[in-house]
Amino acid sequence: MALEHEERIIKLKQLDNLNSQEMRALVQEGARSFKESWIKLAQALYGVHRDKLYEYWGYEKFEHYVEREVGIKKPMALKLLKTYAFVEQQEPQCLRAEFFAEKDAGTIPEFEAVNLLRMARANKDLTKQDYQEVRRQVIDKGRDASLVRKDLTAMMKERKQVDPDEEREERNTAAVRRFLNAIRSFKKDADTLKLIPAAIVKKAEDLFRELESELDTE
Repeated sequence: MALEHEERIIKLKQLDNLNSQEMRALVQEGARSFKESWIKLAQALYGVHRDKLYEYWGYEKFEHYVEREVGIKKPMALKLLKTYAFVEQQEPQCLRAEFFAEKDAGTIPEFEAVNLLRMARANKDLTKQDYQEVRRQVIDKGRDASLVRKDLTAMMKERKQVDPDEEREERNTAAVRRFLNAIRSFKKDADTLKLIPAAIVKKAEDLFRELESELDTE
């Protein structure tokens, strides 16, 4: 095992030459360009939408322009516009070249994560502290969107306020339904076995219908 390990180290050192370092740099640069590209596209589309430049190019509507000429469906185009507007208003430093220059590719905010941050800001179930934590993960650390979504889901479940009166009413309704089911089962057995008079069974049926009607109207 020790010999195999040494041979592997030697092979790795041989591969770690100038060409491999250049390839590594190319990958880093490609990843950086890939993650930066969404904000450049969103910024350009925002200007086209704001100034209605698409009309000069022969398009009646913005969505016609993006679908036919840019190859982006309307929902995605609108998401790009909303996310860019959010960045421009709330995180303008992300639009400066030095913001990206100071970051490595792994910590550059990705589009879907920033869009989740935008929606988190408008979510009333989250506290300011919750939002600031999500912002730190997205803007400062470049956290993956799937992990941000998971964190947000957990936060919202934890922060969701329960109305005590509403909770009590739901609990009472559930208890009544359980009671009705139990009585209905007993009535069926009693009717089959002729344990109680038919007149009482009729009264019980009328009461069941009345209770069920009350529950259905709530």
